[in-house]
Amino acid sequence: MPAKADIRRRLLAWYDAAARTLPWRVGPSGAGSGAAGPSATGRADPYHVWLSEVMLQQTTVPHATPYFLKFLQRWPTVGDLAAAPDAEVMAAWAGLGYYARARNLLACARAVADGLGGVFPDTEAGLLALPGVGAYTAAAVAAIAFDRPANVVDGNVERVVARLYAVETPLPDAKPELKTLAGALVTAERPGDWAQALMDLGATLCRPRSPLCELCPLAGACAARAGGDPQAYPRRRAKADRPRRHGAAFLLVSGGDVALVSRPPKGLLGGMLGLPTSDWRATPWTSKEVLAAAPPLTGGMAGNWTPAGQIEHVFTHFALTLQVWRAETVGRPQGFVWTPITGLDALPSVFLKAARQGLAPQARLL
Repeated sequence: MPAKADIRRRLLAWYDAAARTLPWRVGPSGAGSGAAGPSATGRADPYHVWLSEVMLQQTTVPHATPYFLKFLQRWPTVGDLAAAPDAEVMAAWAGLGYYARARNLLACARAVADGLGGVFPDTEAGLLALPGVGAYTAAAVAAIAFDRPANVVDGNVERVVARLYAVETPLPDAKPELKTLAGALVTAERPGDWAQALMDLGATLCRPRSPLCELCPLAGACAARAGGDPQAYPRRRAKADRPRRHGAAFLLVSGGDVALVSRPPKGLLGGMLGLPTSDWRATPWTSKEVLAAAPPLTGGMAGNWTPAGQIEHVFTHFALTLQVWRAETVGRPQGFVWTPITGLDALPSVFLKAARQGLAPQARLL
């Protein structure tokens, strides 16, 4: 295994030549490359780095990029975001998933704007004190925005380090070991570039499948490649079966509008608009149970609830089978947020799927 200094030299030289151009990023050693532009210090703007890191949790760069640009256009500063109504931010977030992140985003923006004069802390400890900021995000902002020697370890970095050292411990048990090994490579020299170089290597060359070892600047140092099967790393435990839940969603239509409800502020999809639903439980609902317990509006106002198929949706911790039921009503009964059919594309994806299922053939309008 080459010395740490040689590994760093090789990877930083590669990064200087091959760094990705990302809208929240300032290029190697302060060269401007991001569409959002650098801060007054010449480094990446902390607001941009923080916003991008929150969006990129469980989300790919291509998917997050248009959201990032729209957020910046609408809320150019952390103060602008802090002043935004919750409902507007949640609607703008729709499609990124994991909606607790949007609630944490607002809480953190308001803490920075109201309590810190709109200035992000420049240390990991200060960043960790902010609402919704965990160890990874604090390290990423500290390194990338403030050039602090922080140990930034995401999934890409775990993969690079697991292959570099051929770590046999499977994930997730290997996480502490991988973090320790990654930390040993961090120095006070270009810590922001170093963090981004590791992430770029994992995203572009040291890919989960079909790694491009022949192009990798660390190929000669990689123990997994020397062993002949780099793709086998990181090792992983066999996944447990994802549990399944069952429920029903109700599409109540009046003319060209659909009845939506606000979900409870806490819990899955908290605070979001969605279709009314039954409880989600481990056993399927019979039609008799659905009609006896769950419809949001019954009697003459709703007409007859009729089945309109079902959809499948996968969340992080469980899979969901959702029956879709539809009914027509006259007027706009109270207790709902009546929304045009053409405005449903801001719904969380599970409810958009259900609405499309229930509205067919009108679904072409969505």
